[in-house]
Amino acid sequence: MNETIDTILNHRSIRKFTKQPLSDEQINTIIEAAHSASTSSYMMAYSIIGVTDLEKKSQLAEITNQPYVKENGHLLLFCADLRRNTLSADNQAYEQMKTNLENTEHLLVATIDAALAAQNAAIAAESMGLGICYIGSIRNNIHKVDELFHLPNHVIALFGLAIGFPAHEPDQKPRLPQKAVYFNDNYMEDEEMKSSIQQFDRTIEAYYQQRSTNQRLDSWSNQMIRKFSTPKRLDVTDYVKKKGFNKK
Repeated sequence: MNETIDTILNHRSIRKFTKQPLSDEQINTIIEAAHSASTSSYMMAYSIIGVTDLEKKSQLAEITNQPYVKENGHLLLFCADLRRNTLSADNQAYEQMKTNLENTEHLLVATIDAALAAQNAAIAAESMGLGICYIGSIRNNIHKVDELFHLPNHVIALFGLAIGFPAHEPDQKPRLPQKAVYFNDNYMEDEEMKSSIQQFDRTIEAYYQQRSTNQRLDSWSNQMIRKFSTPKRLDVTDYVKKKGFNKK
């Protein structure tokens, strides 16, 4: 084991931060780490917006229903971005590019590029003694987020990343057993997978009953059934297509 692996394995989401802002040096280091992430075909198909405007942070906190979106040391918004890849093209070249710009493949590429950059940023921040929390709930009102940040065509907001000095130390939430996510050569048979999940359900039931705050009776399987039984953010599909992604 080394310090990098210790940092990764010690991850937990922080949802309460002190009022201390990050220094410019800390922010620059985190962004440099993000920008050093792997990228498909050298596209670097993402952008990062640092959110410092208190009114915008307040509106994002309202959209997400999460106070720590406003109250943190620094907030980053990660976007899938194919716009800069087109700016040097004339009209004829742009028309030739459109099929690739608008297909599902390059939506995936841009999303993966952004996620890789964000995870580099998260690990960098945690290695500096800071806490982080990913914010997927910006997509509760993706149209409003788009308006807030004046996002052009071929740029969509994916998620936020709240960073700051931790004001609490939450219990670390268990993960699925490794055998349920890592397979040799072939995908796991359903019955074997079910057995692994049942084992994990017992683990997570004990975790929820014994953790220091917000104790409850629940299992991972029940959470997933509830989550996928309720339609959610159905407007995101149309939004993504209107922004010039995933049309083909």
